[in-house]
Amino acid sequence: MSDIAGIDPHSAPSGTGCVDCEAQNGWWFHLRRCAQCGHIGCCDDSLEAHATEHATTSGHSIVRSFEPGEAWFYDYGTGAMFEGPVLAPPDHHPESQTAPGPRARVPSNWQKILTDHRG
Repeated sequence: MSDIAGIDPHSAPSGTGCVDCEAQNGWWFHLRRCAQCGHIGCCDDSLEAHATEHATTSGHSIVRSFEPGEAWFYDYGTGAMFEGPVLAPPDHHPESQTAPGPRARVPSNWQKILTDHRG
């Protein structure tokens, strides 16, 4: 375990995409990784916000970005972003995987869909 409650640096990611979107044959904008159990969920700008849903239902409040080039952590409980420990690899989804993704399921008008969803 890490020295930060709610972070287990040994938990591997649950996959390369949002577990819940994959189960629904959906798509996501960006990905977040639960720092406690490794669950990969989609961000709040995605249609389903599965990372937040996971944090709410599991009580695992800390996520880390699962995007290439990003290593920030966020605590849903406090609303704070912070730097944290190195987590079990991989650190991000494959660089060949598009954002939004997965490429084959992203509609051509995805930007309008997300803008309309935000209201």
